Amino acid sequence: MTHEQFEKAANYWENKEYTAMPKEELEKAIEEYISTNNTCALATGTGDYVRCTPIEYSYHDGKFWMFSEGGQKFIGLEKNENVCLAIYDKYEGFGNLKSIQVMGKAELIEPFSDRYNAHAKIKKIPIEALKKLEAPMNLICVTPVKIEMLCSEFKKNGYSSRQTLKY
Repeated sequence: MTHEQFEKAANYWENKEYTAMPKEELEKAIEEYISTNNTCALATGTGDYVRCTPIEYSYHDGKFWMFSEGGQKFIGLEKNENVCLAIYDKYEGFGNLKSIQVMGKAELIEPFSDRYNAHAKIKKIPIEALKKLEAPMNLICVTPVKIEMLCSEFKKNGYSSRQTLKY
């Protein structure tokens, strides 16, 4: 592909006719979808290195929270706070699309800090059990910067199937 062809493909959604839904309605749809799922694909990267990890999440206080023992996602997290996570349904045709992509900023929460302990409580994980581990569990917190939701059902109400919420 030429540079122009790549640009055209990259700008596909920006150049498509768009009918926005009210912000409150979009926020509700996003919150409902996030709360009905618990697993995402978390993409991290730095330089030429990219990693995409399936991981369980919790969502509260407007943020995504993920406990992790470790792994190669931390190569990117050490040098780059910018992450992307995706939550999606199994593909069953264009009329049934439902997914979100979240671009956000990741931070590691200090083990056994107030925020760490509060999240453990929400997850119903006893702090004493966490303290008995050989190494503390890492807690990743992702604050959304932009959420894009693709939902075929939006069209039934006269809106574009792809909607964007910026923070």
